[in-house]
Amino acid sequence: MVPPATAFLSIGSNKGDKVANLHLAIACLDTHPLLQVAAVSRFYKTQPQNFVDQDWFVNAAVKILIDTEDPLVLLAVLKQIETSMDKQGKSFRFGPRKIDLDIIYFADMVMKTDTLEIPHPRMHERSFVLQPMCDIGAAAIHPVLKMTTRKLCKKIEKQKNQVVIPLDEEE
Repeated sequence: MVPPATAFLSIGSNKGDKVANLHLAIACLDTHPLLQVAAVSRFYKTQPQNFVDQDWFVNAAVKILIDTEDPLVLLAVLKQIETSMDKQGKSFRFGPRKIDLDIIYFADMVMKTDTLEIPHPRMHERSFVLQPMCDIGAAAIHPVLKMTTRKLCKKIEKQKNQVVIPLDEEE
């Protein structure tokens, strides 16, 4: 029997009840027969990137254990959850969305296909990914850059266009 693989996900929402959307997505992950949620970061209010004329996001990171060595299986699960939670989806790339689920790391795998790239190709440039990842995987090593998540976060934390604010308990 093969032990479960460890993967890290970035999750975010900027439509509707953002916090509730993240909680629902996490519950969907944890009730899937192939997955087990092992850790969840704090939630963060984050400034939109790329397309900035939209509401701020709430983002988090999730560490999961998955009973497959195939990250394309995980991608299919994430897309199914996104579709079930938001039938309309986002209207354009980087646009507003009810839920966004991205694979950041899958074990220590490096891969690139037409549909998936691991590690996530822009994760090392994004505070909204790295800050939550530091809560639950600061020592995780980027398999291409050979740097810890914490070190990647330190490299970009001073960028003014990447505001990441921990949500208070009551929000």
